Amino acid sequence: MRFWHTKRGHAVFLLVMDILSVLLAETIAFFVTKTETQSFDARVMIWMGANIALAVLFLFLAQGYAIVFSLATLFDAFKIIIAVTALTALDLIFAIATQQSVISVAAVLVFGLVLMNFAIYSRFCKRLNETVGVLFRRGLKGRKRVMLIGGGESALMIVKEQCTPRAKYRAVCILDDDKNKIGKHILNVKIVGNIASAPQMAKKYNVDEIFFAIPSATRQRQKEIINILKECKKPVKILPGIYELADGKVTVSKFRDVEITDLLGREQVQVDLNQILGYIEDKTVLVTGGGGSIGSELCRQIATHHPKQLIILDIYENNAYSIEQELKRKYKDNLNLLTLIASVRDIGKMRDVFKKYRPQIVFHAAAHKHVPLMETSPNEAVKNNVFGTLNVARLADEFSVETFVQISTDKAVNPTNVMGCTKRICEMIIQTIGKHSAHTKFVAVRFGNVLGSNGSVIPLFKQQIAEGGPVTVTDRNIIRYFMTIPEAVSLVIQAGAYAKGGQIFVLDMGEPVKIYDLARHLIQLSGYEPDVDIPIVCTGLRPGEKLYEERLMAEEGLQKTENGLINIAKPIDLDENKLWHTLDKLYAEAYAETEDMKKYLADLVPTYTYQAGQSAGKAENAAANAGDMKNTENAAKNGAAKDAAEGLSAVAAANAAV
Repeated sequence: MRFWHTKRGHAVFLLVMDILSVLLAETIAFFVTKTETQSFDARVMIWMGANIALAVLFLFLAQGYAIVFSLATLFDAFKIIIAVTALTALDLIFAIATQQSVISVAAVLVFGLVLMNFAIYSRFCKRLNETVGVLFRRGLKGRKRVMLIGGGESALMIVKEQCTPRAKYRAVCILDDDKNKIGKHILNVKIVGNIASAPQMAKKYNVDEIFFAIPSATRQRQKEIINILKECKKPVKILPGIYELADGKVTVSKFRDVEITDLLGREQVQVDLNQILGYIEDKTVLVTGGGGSIGSELCRQIATHHPKQLIILDIYENNAYSIEQELKRKYKDNLNLLTLIASVRDIGKMRDVFKKYRPQIVFHAAAHKHVPLMETSPNEAVKNNVFGTLNVARLADEFSVETFVQISTDKAVNPTNVMGCTKRICEMIIQTIGKHSAHTKFVAVRFGNVLGSNGSVIPLFKQQIAEGGPVTVTDRNIIRYFMTIPEAVSLVIQAGAYAKGGQIFVLDMGEPVKIYDLARHLIQLSGYEPDVDIPIVCTGLRPGEKLYEERLMAEEGLQKTENGLINIAKPIDLDENKLWHTLDKLYAEAYAETEDMKKYLADLVPTYTYQAGQSAGKAENAAANAGDMKNTENAAKNGAAKDAAEGLSAVAAANAAV
């Protein structure tokens, strides 16, 4: 049986079928049109034998024996028609030349018509049988009932795919906003209404899943439709945009679960690739923390811009190995790649790296970034974030690096946690060193949460939903800015092209997203009802956590760049002597593992509210749960005033109210 599934087996099967088809067509044609003057003699048998040979020849020339049954197309049918028509034309010439003494013109025409049907069916039998089965709903029992959103080419391909035996779904209805399509059918699947009627139609047709099949929809339109589909309380899968479909083919396997990016409602961030190429191409680029979420994406995008050498540096070998192997598989020998295992805290090792490899561009992404963990291990945050950055920045200046890009965060603005405070100090360090550097342009890039990063809330929510809940949210009113990792990284790289030295670039993250609403959306799009099937539990703000993040401090203003999504914060004047003097004390306290270290953090960053933030944070959280943001601000101020009354300094209390 295995032979018949091979290429040669297919050809032999078709050859046998064609010989039998010609014989049967000739027999039918002769006896249907036979007259009293005609007889089945030797001349007719010679004609039949010659027809078999000519039919096989013409079908061979028309590539009729190289057709894949499951992929046969109209073009293949057209080639078969041409081959049979050519044979019929020769037979007509023969019939006329012999004055129809052997075979009549009528017999030739019947022969050609019958043979054409036999030849096409033998090649299309598999697809025709599948289609007939779908038309009569055979073989579809037990499959998931699916509602398609969009009645275009993508829907047609999906409905066609359900004709195959391997399909595990059954399209029961289609929705489309084109009024001219409503009421019509796509392969016997009816377009029953517009997209706004999705909740009613999902109930009427008892659908199990919904396929969003409009890859050309804009981000805003996509968001609008998904918001409608949430009300269906059925799992929703989405077909990526055309630009994401590398081969352009639409299949069910290409559908994916709806992500938060589909709900952001904005188009993909665009960058000027030529500008990026101008400063990365043919340069040695070092990425610290190159195995992390941001660092690994930096490596991916830098690799596409033809660096002279890409150096991945990370303390965690598993992550570094993973991105190294990914890039090696993709680029093979076309990328000069080096992976180093080292800590940015180790000044001796880092000096050796700079001295040996002489990087021209440095992206500094190495950092501890988990807010709650850094609250319980604050000294580690200081050692790694502050003094690791100081090591790398000083070496970049010493070895005349062209551009140094520091990855910062919006948590550096008026920080209420150790992690944010250390990142603000990093900004101050690169701003100060950059001010005096004769060769190196130092910049920091500040942005909010990135989707899919290590520790991101989205994977946690999905895991909790898969486990049946509850989904945990720290506070009902907490909001965050979101951007995808590739978007954020592409803007980071372009910000490096704008670098003049000492700047802090602030990325436009779009509109903020309420985390509680995000949890509800993901539950609904997974086919469940929030607080009925999957409960949502508010656990309270974690240590050092804010209700909402800020992108600027009070003293800073924004200046636009050529890319409207990249802004420049106005630099704040620093007391450099105080900075270096306090850093020395901070270093000693951090490595002595004392709690007094936080006092020096507050000296360096006056807006750091490490003490008053606790009282203010509790008041802020209580007011937020009442759903009144205005009351939240007032409560924070009241909390700060209470702390002042209990003996805290007026400066600390004022900082808590900011």
